[in-house]
Amino acid sequence: MGRHKKDLLKAVDALIKTNDAIGRSNPSGEPELPSLLMQCQETAIQIGTFLETLEGEYGTLVRRLEDYCELVYRMSRNISHEQSPVVREKEHRKQRKKVRGILAEVRNVIAYEMPEDRREVVFLPYKASMWDSLESVWEAAEADENTDAYVIPIPYYDKNPDESFREEHYEGDLFPDYVPITRYDEYDFERRRPDAIFIHNPYDDCNIVTSVHPFFYSENLKEYTEKLVYIPYFVLDEVDPDNDKQVEGIKHLVIQPALFHSHKIVVQSEAMKKAYIRILLKQADQPSEEARKYWEEKILGLGSPKVDKLCRTQKTALTIPDEWERVIRKPDGGRKRIVFYNVGVGAVLQNGEKLLAKMEKVFKMFQERKDEIVLLWRPHPLMESTLSAMRPQLYERYMEQRGRYLEEGWGIYDDTADMERAVILSDAYYGDWSSIVTLYRETGKPIMIQNVEIEG
Repeated sequence: MGRHKKDLLKAVDALIKTNDAIGRSNPSGEPELPSLLMQCQETAIQIGTFLETLEGEYGTLVRRLEDYCELVYRMSRNISHEQSPVVREKEHRKQRKKVRGILAEVRNVIAYEMPEDRREVVFLPYKASMWDSLESVWEAAEADENTDAYVIPIPYYDKNPDESFREEHYEGDLFPDYVPITRYDEYDFERRRPDAIFIHNPYDDCNIVTSVHPFFYSENLKEYTEKLVYIPYFVLDEVDPDNDKQVEGIKHLVIQPALFHSHKIVVQSEAMKKAYIRILLKQADQPSEEARKYWEEKILGLGSPKVDKLCRTQKTALTIPDEWERVIRKPDGGRKRIVFYNVGVGAVLQNGEKLLAKMEKVFKMFQERKDEIVLLWRPHPLMESTLSAMRPQLYERYMEQRGRYLEEGWGIYDDTADMERAVILSDAYYGDWSSIVTLYRETGKPIMIQNVEIEG
């Protein structure tokens, strides 16, 4: 039946409040009463018209609202009718009593006989590879028989060095088959006003590499719902909330627009919640106990959906592309060991040519051992956009390396949206420090961090 009970109760309560105010007024000495009564009549007509569109039998309510409109009309006539003040007050009091009875009856039927509202929640991922940061929450909403859940992938743009928008990207066709997708241009946020909106992008216009469409900035989305929920797309190494250096190291991820515009923030642990609060209080000009209480209630240390997804995914359930199988299998049918190779955007920006040279050596080393070990290279999903926007001098060399790797075909190149598959399929991790390392630890498999200063 949709979401309407809450709105109907609000409208009827507003009518009751207005009519009580009218009832306490002097019918002879309030020149604005006719205008107020006309507004009440219009509101009642709107409620009745809406009730007629609903499934179910609400004809009795509609007729009672028609009776209400007739009484309001009489009250309006009574005000302008040439009668003695005593007679006018008597009529006004009698009509006011009938009005109160009708509105109470209408409210009781809506409150106690009308089915409860269905909740409507919306999930707004932009990159399919980051969907795992919202998926388990969506699954819970999808399983709730009283909730309508919508997954609405939103468009995003690469940025030029001057931060103007470049290409538009839309990844709605890259999500898992079991996730029903709604087009962003087919959902009317202003009309539907969902009960909750979930986002994983905190940056609004503060990311110099990419940007979601400005309509989907958290600053704007909060106007269309009473609960905007931000869940980070990343998982961090746990920090000690009392360790200044560790807390300072995550500050750039905390001081972002979505933290201030969202109604709720879900982080990976209680310790991370404490670290967030410490950063946010320090950022305030005048931190107070009131501010601490505000952030305590706003931030929830419930865990990360990314970890939920990883823990639920079984190796036997993975779908392995045929081209990967050809590289993984030995001539005798055995299986080669697989090393997940990850190069982070931050490492490239920090080390530049040195990092690209390191990558070439890594590729050569694994190519020489291709009969026993497979390199599964999974580039950061924003690597090309970042280099193009911030290090255009490195972009061409990086693309040449990528082209050679693909052409030679001795390893796996994974640019799919399914990061968990690479984590579960591989036997060890090698590469830069990133949030993937935190997830990889959950598997208990070996991890080796890349050092650009060491050859090989």
